[in-house]
Amino acid sequence: MLIPSIDLMGGKIVQLVQGSRKALEFEDLQEWVDRFAKYPLVQVIDLDAAMGRGNNHALVGELARQLPCQVGGGIRTVVAARSAFELGARRVIFGSSLINEGAINLAFARDVAAQLGPERVVFAVDCRGGHVSIKGWQETTSIRAIEMIQTLDPYCGAFLYTNIDTEGMLKGIPFEVVRELRGATKRQFIAAGGIRNEEEVAALHAMGVDAVVGMAIYKGLMPA
Repeated sequence: MLIPSIDLMGGKIVQLVQGSRKALEFEDLQEWVDRFAKYPLVQVIDLDAAMGRGNNHALVGELARQLPCQVGGGIRTVVAARSAFELGARRVIFGSSLINEGAINLAFARDVAAQLGPERVVFAVDCRGGHVSIKGWQETTSIRAIEMIQTLDPYCGAFLYTNIDTEGMLKGIPFEVVRELRGATKRQFIAAGGIRNEEEVAALHAMGVDAVVGMAIYKGLMPA
């Protein structure tokens, strides 16, 4: 499955390279809503909320009213997750809150699953140099992706793996890394980070992996 990505910053759709440098910016959200309406799932990330500098809640709500969305960015509590559901999100994505003082926050993951239901929760495993990064990718931990997936497997409906090293660069995603991580869980596994064409999406699909794609769509390298 191809999952288009809508990343929000300052009230606009943006595409960043490796989570820092802005490469693209679009003010006309409705154009992309219309183009993405045919997809069974769209990913919406509030980058401002993820980085702790405001939010785009009104836009998230507008998008979630029109599209089937999984929503992330700054969702660090059950209360915040419920707010996202009230905006219309189908699923919510947790990331930074799964790490506490450099360790996997198992108690939090259990609480999230108990209160929200694991099927409504996606756990983000964002990695730079093979290690999990948090707080809008501004802080890298010593935790490896496979360790996080194996530990948290019982408490979510899906894992979202992002390879930060290739994110937004259109150089392709490292398939061997994805294959290893896919084998670590029976949950839905979603991969992102540098996917550049339909052939890569098909190759991931053959591995049982769904693909989040942003830059390649916005640059017209893949149809939307």
